[in-house]
Amino acid sequence: MNRSVCKTNTFAVRMNYSRITKFFAAPIFSDIRFWIVLYFVIRLFHITQPPLEIAHNWRQCTGLMVSRNFYEEDPNIFYPRVDMAGDKTGITGTEFPLFNYLIYLIAKIFGWADWYGRLINLLVSSFGIYWFYKILKKYFNRRMAFYASFVLLNSLWFAYSRKTMPDTFSLALVLGALYFGLNYLFDGRRWQLLLFSIFGFCGIMSKIPAGYLFVVLVLPFLSRDIPFVRKFFMTVVFAIIMIPVVWWYFIWVPYLVKEFGFWHYYMGTSMRIGAQEIASHSGQAFEKFYFAALNYIGFSLCIGGLILSIIKNQKRLLWVTGLCSAAFLVFILKAGFAFYHHNYYIMPFVPVMAMLVGYLLSEIKKPVFRNLLAFAIACEVILNALPEFRINNDQRYKLGLEPLVSKYVGKHDLIAINCGPNPQQIYLAHRKGWNLEDSGQVNVSYLDKIKSKGCKVLIINKHESYAPLLPYTVIFRNDDFVLYKL
Repeated sequence: MNRSVCKTNTFAVRMNYSRITKFFAAPIFSDIRFWIVLYFVIRLFHITQPPLEIAHNWRQCTGLMVSRNFYEEDPNIFYPRVDMAGDKTGITGTEFPLFNYLIYLIAKIFGWADWYGRLINLLVSSFGIYWFYKILKKYFNRRMAFYASFVLLNSLWFAYSRKTMPDTFSLALVLGALYFGLNYLFDGRRWQLLLFSIFGFCGIMSKIPAGYLFVVLVLPFLSRDIPFVRKFFMTVVFAIIMIPVVWWYFIWVPYLVKEFGFWHYYMGTSMRIGAQEIASHSGQAFEKFYFAALNYIGFSLCIGGLILSIIKNQKRLLWVTGLCSAAFLVFILKAGFAFYHHNYYIMPFVPVMAMLVGYLLSEIKKPVFRNLLAFAIACEVILNALPEFRINNDQRYKLGLEPLVSKYVGKHDLIAINCGPNPQQIYLAHRKGWNLEDSGQVNVSYLDKIKSKGCKVLIINKHESYAPLLPYTVIFRNDDFVLYKL
């Protein structure tokens, strides 16, 4: 009897194992298009929410300011403007505002809403995953391409590809440019060179760091199998692309800052200072690799993939990894403090890390083990990213700023808010003015100074760390805000 029960249980375990194996090996689960569409739909959840989530709401708000000012004030793409420049025009140097301008164009058709940027980024970033897959499939193999693309979907990319930020947007365009550029070099079809130029221009202009991935083009340029004339034409096209990039970032941006008197866009530091900053905060910098990019499981498999590629002498993979690592190191040293201070600075290197994980997983013989590891990465990343898909209830009171301010402040009147360096509340108030630092600016001396520059109303957020009583007329008070007439 016991033997019979034991045999029955063993048979059941084998049947369940067989079902799990067949489930994970089903054709639909090995089609990257299925996962791209599924993840697109998943990330539509709460996509219309305002920029109140925890991570980098400030970065989204500054970009949305630029878009809203195109919509409400001046659509000239060469003069982006923000709202926290005090009594100045707000015109300043930023990344080339292609992403912001797309938001403006949609708003021209449907009216203003601040979630358009989320949808634009999600759509373009989804195409970027597919271009990444197509590149790896052609120059490595299908299995590696699938797992690397799946890992990229389940990386920092998962959350940031639905934020109103140009990071994955620009990377996706560069991946598209690489796909078409490599196709042109090996196939010689000129329409692909045209697409390379369009996507490459839009990608680098939107955010310079994304362009570092073009370093992989060194490898086909060294190949004798590619005709010299194709290399020549691509070199000319790339040089043409870089002319407006250099002009915008190194001539026009400094001009806007100097001419209109407001600095906003960080252009990096010297490599010497950057190296000192990284060295003094090496733990924080390394955390961007072992946690922010792929989380712990993904990073561990990335290291495993690197070691295995060295053991098996995967020259093409090692060359790509080495070139990208060297180029990205230059970027890290130029970024300095900003690299370890912001998660999204690691984003350009995430595709390289995903590629190494994809290689390791592709070398595992049993599909069920490959897929279980891939899903383990997905579970860890998604669980850690869940806070990005909801708004904490303690932040919702900020949504009352615009209707409140509209009752007491004229449309063109300047305001000041004690919200520190984060311009989120200036954006939500839908006014222009000053962000006040608690420590040194919420005092009569400084407030009288900005009053003389045209500031009409001071808003004290009572949830901030410093909310003093001030000798000005109170025009409104509730549990969240106090409004003073200056």
